[in-house]
Order: sequence, then C-alpha cells, then structure tokens
Amino acid sequence: MAWSLCAALAACAQQPRTEPASGAEGKGKPKPVPRVVAAKPEPRTPPLPDVELSEELLFKMTLAEIAVQRGQPHVAVPAYLELARETRDPRIAQRATEIAWNARFLSAALEAAGIWLQADPASTRARQVMATLLVNQAQLAEAQPHLEKWLAADRANIGQSFLQLNSLLARHKDKAGALQLMQALAQPYSEVPEARLAVAQAAWNANEQQVSLDEARAALKLKPDWEIAALFVAQVLQRRSNEEAMEYLGEYLKGYPKARDVRLNYARLLVSTRRYAEARGQFEALVGEYPQNAEVGMAVALLAMQANDYDAAEAQLKRVLELNYKDPDAARFYLGQVNEERKRFEEALKWYSSVTQGEQYINAQARYAGILARQGKLADARRHLREASAQSSQQRVQLTQAEAQLLREANAYREAFELLGQALGELPDNPDLLYDHAMAAEKVNRLDVLEGNLRKLIGIRPDHAHAYNALGYTLADRNQRIEEAYQLIDTALKLAPEDPFIMDSMGWVLYRMGRNQEGLDYLQRAFKQRPDPEIAAHLGELLWVLGERDEAKRIWAEALKEHPKNEVLQATVKRFLP
Repeated sequence: MAWSLCAALAACAQQPRTEPASGAEGKGKPKPVPRVVAAKPEPRTPPLPDVELSEELLFKMTLAEIAVQRGQPHVAVPAYLELARETRDPRIAQRATEIAWNARFLSAALEAAGIWLQADPASTRARQVMATLLVNQAQLAEAQPHLEKWLAADRANIGQSFLQLNSLLARHKDKAGALQLMQALAQPYSEVPEARLAVAQAAWNANEQQVSLDEARAALKLKPDWEIAALFVAQVLQRRSNEEAMEYLGEYLKGYPKARDVRLNYARLLVSTRRYAEARGQFEALVGEYPQNAEVGMAVALLAMQANDYDAAEAQLKRVLELNYKDPDAARFYLGQVNEERKRFEEALKWYSSVTQGEQYINAQARYAGILARQGKLADARRHLREASAQSSQQRVQLTQAEAQLLREANAYREAFELLGQALGELPDNPDLLYDHAMAAEKVNRLDVLEGNLRKLIGIRPDHAHAYNALGYTLADRNQRIEEAYQLIDTALKLAPEDPFIMDSMGWVLYRMGRNQEGLDYLQRAFKQRPDPEIAAHLGELLWVLGERDEAKRIWAEALKEHPKNEVLQATVKRFLP
C-alpha cells in the first residue's frame, strides 16, 4: 500500500490517550499508580521492522485507536497488544505499553514493554518503563538488571537518575528489599553524592537509622554545600533528639551561612523547642540576607507567629504584600490571625473579609464567624457562614463544620448534632461529616450513632486512622469492650504511629487494662510531642495511680494555667483534688 506504517503511527499519536479505568485486571475502586506515558522522543531513530501496512493491519490500528478515543480499554489494550506482537514495531509496542499501564492492565503492560525493549534494546526510555513496571509489580530482582543498565547508559546524568530511582523505590512496600536493591545499585557509584543520599533515604524508609545517617554524611562529605543532604542528616538526628539536630544545623551554618533552607529549618526547630530569642536572630539573618524575597518573608512571618512574636509577624506579612507575594490572600488571612491574637478584633475582621479566594478562604470565613460568636453574636456568626459563597460541595461541608464548631463552643451540643445530621442526610457518604457527626453524637450520649458512623467511615476509608482511634477511645473511656477498644486503637497506631492523640488513646486503653507501665510510656511520649490538656489529664491520672503524685499535680497545674476551661482536665483534677 502507498500509505506507510510510519504515517499511520503518526496519525495514531494524535489521538488522545486512554484515561485510567477499572478493567478486567483492576475491578473495584482504582488505586493511583505512577503514569507511564511517552516522554520527549529520544534523540535517535529506533530500528524499525520491515512491515507493510496491509488493509488488515490498518483496520486493527484504526479499531484500537477508536477504542482509545472512546475510553474503552477492554478493547484498546488487547488490540494494541496483538498489534505489538504481530509487528514487533517499537513504536506500536510503546503505545501498547502506555495504554495498558494507564488503564491498569499491568500484565499486558509488562508484555508490551518487553516487546518494546526487545525491538529496541538501546532505548533508555523502554528500559526505564520496564524497570518501573517490574518494581510496581514487586519484582525487584527482575528489575535490578534493567535498572543497572539504565544507570550505566547515562553516566552524565547519574545523579539525577538516582534521585528519580529513589522516588520510584520509596513507594515500594518491601522497604528492606528496596534498601537492599538500592545498595546494590549504588555500590559502583560510591563517589556520586546522589547515590549515597538515595541509599540514606531507602535506609530511612526501612527504619535503618544508623545506615541512613552514615550514608547521608557520606553524601555530604562528597558535596559539602549540598543543603538537601544537610537537611536529611538533621532529619535523622531529630528522630534521636531535637537538641542533636539543632546543634548540627547550627554548626553547619557556621561553615555555610548562606544556606537558606538550612537556616529556615534551624529557625523552625528553635521555635518548636521554644527558644524564641535564638529563633528571632535567625529571622533577622534571613530577612537581612533576602530582603526582596517574598517566600522568605512569608516563612519568617509564619515562624514568628509560632513564636508569638506578633510585631515581627505583622511587619513581615505587610512587607510580603508589598513584594507581590504569589498568594496575597494567604498573607491577608495570617494578618487577620495576628490581629485576632492581639485582640484587635475589628482589624482582624477587616483582614479576614479581604480574603476572597484561595486555600484560606474557608478558614477566613470560619475565623470571622468565630470572632462574632465570641462577641456574643452567635446568630450573626451562623448567618455569616450560611451566606458565605461556597465554590464546591466540599467547601459547603467545611462551612457546616465551622458552624457546628461554634455551636459546640457555645455548649449547644444538641443543635450541633442536629445540624451535622441534616448535612449528612444530604451527603451520607461524606467522610468529614460522618466523623464530625460521630463526635457530636458522643456529646449527646448517642453512642449508637457514633459507632454506626465510625464503622461506616472505616468501610469507606479503611486507612482513616482517627476513625479507629475515636471508636476505640470511646469504648476505653467508658471501660466497655476493652479488648476490642485495644484492637481498634492498635490499628489506628499502625496507620499513624507518630500521632500524639493516638498514642494518648493507646496509653489510656493500656491503663484501663491494668498495664500501667506500658500505658505510662505512651502517655509520656504523647505529652512530650503535644502538651494537650486532655493528654495532661490522662498522664496525671496514671502518675497519681502509680504514686507519683507531686509530678501529677505539677502537670495538672501547668495544663490548667494554659487551658483553665477544658472540661476533661477540670473533671480529672476534681476527682483527685476535690
């Protein structure tokens, strides 16, 4: 025929790619996976087979592309795979791979990628895709030789290749296996700092902290001014102690005083450990070094707010607006917060009302309403939230949540429960409404509703750690079904092992089970991470039971000073110190 196979492929390439869909190999709700789609064409012509474009072949290609265009992967994938088998053309095999992968027909994608690589063994792109597919199919041993060849084929960009590789392996569930593979791949490149850091990150994911620290330090020795590596060292040290991390960052800045990101993170650590005077020195250094950088100004403003340095925060936020910061509504929102904290409510209302869009829009409306409620204008506050413009159903949900919070703060628990129930009737599967309605149900002693909502939420979102935690804590707090409560909280802790509120629940249920020393460990860790008044109440009670009454009194007294109206804390103290 006069029309060539090459021309046919060019025409096919103009058709839209199929979007991910659940197919025969992926029934149920699709899970997000990395997309393998065509990158920029490789600067070379692949070897092409001598295949004539027969009428039959043209018909098959047309059928396959029409199926792609119509979003019919069940037709498109088998058709393109058959074309790849028949022609052994690398371009068709590449197209078959992309369509199969994006539609989550993974075995078909693997076969097509194999044909593509056999047809064009020198293609770096084909080898990358093949390795990616094998890794995502948990076939690390099979992926290793492909990854080795990929790295060896582009030594000029070896550092960037290792950074890409780290992102790929970080998603793999077998963290120990991923570390072992990364170590093997990096072994020939021991003088490449990115290779050492990739091993460090894989070791971190595998919870091999000493290996992680050693490799990150090795990367930094090879490239001493590499801020990413310095920050990673600090991250590993911080898991051991904030003091070690701060000491390290402070020393690093002596040698590299212009390391902006290191200084920002050093300032954050100083703020988090309440070393505010030292933090302010870092703010001043950052602003002095980057006076025209709006991003730095915003970072410094937020850190100053954390440190309760509202004068510095306000000055930086206004300067950020003058520098045309990319998100001016965010700056206006934080100016509202600063003025609210200083009890300059009219000024705060002015700034909140100036937030008209962006991520902080809903927060600004909630804060505006909160000020009105504190001024005794609850009806006005509720009206403001109901009249606020919502751009989506989720924003309307958030406004409803804000209104319910106002009612809870006014001790109108029944009204909050009914408001959330009404919203849930309109959106019965909304996770946020299910959770908030469950929490409101606890306040009106509707434990049947609480349990029903949370179990439904767990069914919809089996990774929702706080749903397991809330149900487990409710049972434990009432000394009911303690073994079941423990299992629920244990599941929550596995999903979110660093969450202080879930640690608190675990400590509390262990206390209920009579395992006091184990419970004390969890409560102390939770309180150290988050000195919340309810955690203080629980920790104090367990310390009291263990005979450490002076320490219990100290913790309660400090918590009451900061949170004098917390109901759980007040009730606990009254039980032990009537």
